[in-house]
Amino acid sequence: MEKTQKRLVLFMPSMEGGGVEKNFIIIANYLAKSIRNISLITFDKKFNKFFNKKIKILNVKNINEKKKYKKYYKYFKCLNLLIKEYLKNKNSLVFSFQANIYAIILSSFLGFKIISRSNSSPTGWGKNAVKNILFRIFFKFSDAIIVNSKEFQMEFKKKFNISTKLIYNPLNKNEIIKKSRIRLKSNFFNSKKFLKIISVGRFTEQKDHETLLKSFKIICKKINARLIIMGYGIKEKEIKNYVKNNNLNKYVKILNFKSNPFNYIKKTDLFILTSKFEGLPNVLLEAQLLKKYIISSDCPTGPREILLNGKAGGLFEVGNYRDLANKILKFNQNRSFYKPKINFGYKKLDRFDFKINCNKYLKLVQNYM
Repeated sequence: MEKTQKRLVLFMPSMEGGGVEKNFIIIANYLAKSIRNISLITFDKKFNKFFNKKIKILNVKNINEKKKYKKYYKYFKCLNLLIKEYLKNKNSLVFSFQANIYAIILSSFLGFKIISRSNSSPTGWGKNAVKNILFRIFFKFSDAIIVNSKEFQMEFKKKFNISTKLIYNPLNKNEIIKKSRIRLKSNFFNSKKFLKIISVGRFTEQKDHETLLKSFKIICKKINARLIIMGYGIKEKEIKNYVKNNNLNKYVKILNFKSNPFNYIKKTDLFILTSKFEGLPNVLLEAQLLKKYIISSDCPTGPREILLNGKAGGLFEVGNYRDLANKILKFNQNRSFYKPKINFGYKKLDRFDFKINCNKYLKLVQNYM
């Protein structure tokens, strides 16, 4: 009897358009250039158009595109689809980018090989005692676990006593620069008379936009400034209410998620990240590539590594809006002083080289197929 052809199954149940999804699409398309039999399991169809046509995309059938589904429902439906696909071809390697622990548990029962890519620091998702026990037990069943920063790697070792593979996010420099040159229709940032600030990220508890807005409220009393907050998520109404209730409508613009945030970033003077935790935030790499000064929370994990312990940007304690406000004001007082930091960060971007890091993913996958 002829043995079935080896297949790579990419597993990403819920796609919403953030940095994780951006990385996933880049890596998936790169793998598709070298791997002939490659499939993707994801819940809906809204991101299908971004994938290489060689990838066989398996969406959950009979879904209402307009209805909002809970993420656990998406996980369940996609795991069910994964079982069906595995039974069709047991000669499969699963590469999980999301719902990792569920996919690993499934692999331990069905016996398929699995590579997991963890996307954010355990600080954010490893606080529940029961979950921690499950993670400690089942993470060891993964054939390989990939993380994207050194601090992240150390956290995993300390918390779960598991060794991981470090692969940095591949930075697609050419695409980012090309998109940054597209003419921006908005005139919100046109004047040179004020400090132009931008923050890009999902409207969630993790991103802590409250700290950003509190600091901006302070600086607005002292300097002429404008702020764009770009993203999507459950905290959108709360963010808009804060802006309205604090009379910041004239100075703050809330924008929905954009597939091209780069022409907005290019128009700014300052990029700010206020996250409580991360993995390796792509937006900081993108802002660094576009030679913008960055002030970021010193959260676990990624910002300190990207900003080279403060040599390539400013770091403030998570949630400390007064410190953030002071750092913004200092930047505005003497912008030329910070140019060497901007240039230093730009010169150190080679460690996130697109081809080098994509090749690391390819080699790892090929080792397990």
